[in-house]
Amino acid sequence: MKIWKTLLLVYRELDVRLPVDSRKRRFHHVASEQEVADALDSFAGFPQLVSELTRGKAGIEYEIVRPDHALTSLTRESSSRFWPSPYDIRSDLDEFAPLGKYDSIFVFWPQRDLKNETGVPCDAWGLAIGASKWTNGATYAAIANAPSFAWTNEAPGEVWLHEWLHGVCAHFAQRGHVMPERDADGGELHGYVRSPTAGWTDYYRDLMSGNVLEGGKRFGIPVNAWVA
Repeated sequence: MKIWKTLLLVYRELDVRLPVDSRKRRFHHVASEQEVADALDSFAGFPQLVSELTRGKAGIEYEIVRPDHALTSLTRESSSRFWPSPYDIRSDLDEFAPLGKYDSIFVFWPQRDLKNETGVPCDAWGLAIGASKWTNGATYAAIANAPSFAWTNEAPGEVWLHEWLHGVCAHFAQRGHVMPERDADGGELHGYVRSPTAGWTDYYRDLMSGNVLEGGKRFGIPVNAWVA
């Protein structure tokens, strides 16, 4: 079994000034304890999904760190969208996740004030990139706070799995395994239908076993590649 050593950094508070609508706007959000609990409950389902969908070939061992300060920087992701990139948490990455310590890093951040229905403009609930020197050699994903129903409107841990897979697909693609078009985002494109209870896990199962059919061939991460 391949063990992916994983770190989750939990930022409960956000305090930034961003250029939005031609002016600097302050975004100060503090996630409630319930919002953090919802995220952590979902995250707890992530290791089981990885084990199940790889037939026990991969496992997740994780640690959770809650930095005792606000997230005070965000990176422009597009013309008017922002996210917490490795640049924004560099000191925490270097302290808690130096090069070689982890295979995967997650960031939870309070993108939205759910009470006031305001939020930092962002392209998606989660964003992810592959491993590089920028990420201290680990796959990297940031996932925002969300209403309770959002976390339960899918398989337990699915949003974490989805973002993790973007980085993991990049990892295996670099090793010569061909991924289906749009990798973790390709479920509907390849004819899969989202389940109201299991989300896109049927697609992820095939993606994580090299069985996504595309153009008469099957692509994804072969089961044996997990332990190679």
